[in-house]
Amino acid sequence: MERNIIHLDLDAFFVAVERKNNPRLQGLPLIVGGSSRRGVVAACSYEARQFGVHSAMPMYLALQLCPDAKVISGDMESYSKASHEITEMIEEAAPAFEKASIDEFYIDASGMDKYFGAYKWATELRHKIIKESGLTISMGLSVNKLISKVATGEYKPNANKYIEPGTERQFLDPLTVDKIPMVGKQTTTFLYDMGVRTIATLREMPVKFLVSAFGKNGISLWNKAQGIDDSPVVPYSEQKSISTESTFDEDTIDVKRLKSILIAMVEKVSFQLRSQMKLTSCVTVKIRYSNFDTETKQVHIPYTSSDHVLLRTVTQLFDKLYNRRMLIRLVGVRLSGLVHGNHQISLFDDTAESINLYEAIDYIKHRHGVEKVVRATTLDVSRRVRMEMNMFKGK
Repeated sequence: MERNIIHLDLDAFFVAVERKNNPRLQGLPLIVGGSSRRGVVAACSYEARQFGVHSAMPMYLALQLCPDAKVISGDMESYSKASHEITEMIEEAAPAFEKASIDEFYIDASGMDKYFGAYKWATELRHKIIKESGLTISMGLSVNKLISKVATGEYKPNANKYIEPGTERQFLDPLTVDKIPMVGKQTTTFLYDMGVRTIATLREMPVKFLVSAFGKNGISLWNKAQGIDDSPVVPYSEQKSISTESTFDEDTIDVKRLKSILIAMVEKVSFQLRSQMKLTSCVTVKIRYSNFDTETKQVHIPYTSSDHVLLRTVTQLFDKLYNRRMLIRLVGVRLSGLVHGNHQISLFDDTAESINLYEAIDYIKHRHGVEKVVRATTLDVSRRVRMEMNMFKGK
């Protein structure tokens, strides 16, 4: 049976929600992001994009390119609510769907051709979402997730595109390599320096060379250039929290070591957040004393996935929580209040420098392993302590 994979992507989602809430913003060049000079663009309208503005761009540069743009700080709770409403519409209609991010979905419509056609069904669902949500959404349909996502990106906004089976390479060939999902700036620059600009050229590269240049990611890169993608649509379930804890072989009162362990924990869970393109709004620190008394303290914070924000929060919570000066046998960190969102933007006010730093660190961790980049203060801890990451999922 031939696969029919649908990709749905809300057009300029943050901007669209702002305009829905305030119709006076319609037609204006609009930027959502940090308002300070060192802030960055979280999202921008198509009117602003015409001036060269794009997400993750430093705000000062965006305003130089488009000085008449209106800047809005952003409301993650409002975006999350709108995303939830659209998720419910898709859940009611789709046989199996995956929520890839706050504004992006995949649907496995394989087998529907026996009845009334996957393309017709996807088109009708798209129109329903637009009508009931008041937000525009683009759709791509093909034999796999890769082609459908690229098609949506190429033809949006307001896209409704079907890439027929057998035409995948023809569709991909003229596109530049940066159009391949998960190919970032570093990989693109590396390929451009080698004279590899189009996907057609990349496809002709020897797979052994790509493996030597990019490690195991070289195989994935080669497969994508061929239009090959067998990844399934993963059924959606709302994850409530991410947590990790460590029980010590010997109870301790060494505050310096305890804080080093907490720092290592934060590095792992924040990397996990960014990998899943999620943000957290609630942080909890847990300690268990030698007599098994367990205490926790939590705080609600603006949505983030940035190490430096979470580290500061966890350290402050620990300082408030640990006041009995008894031996401790366990510490833990829990992140909850999760929403899908751009993992590179924290509070819509990160600096370009911090975003580039996180991108570089995450690239190394993805390629070589989480343990390869840690803070100096946790080096000793990372060698001696094996932490178990406890993932809790629920609807």
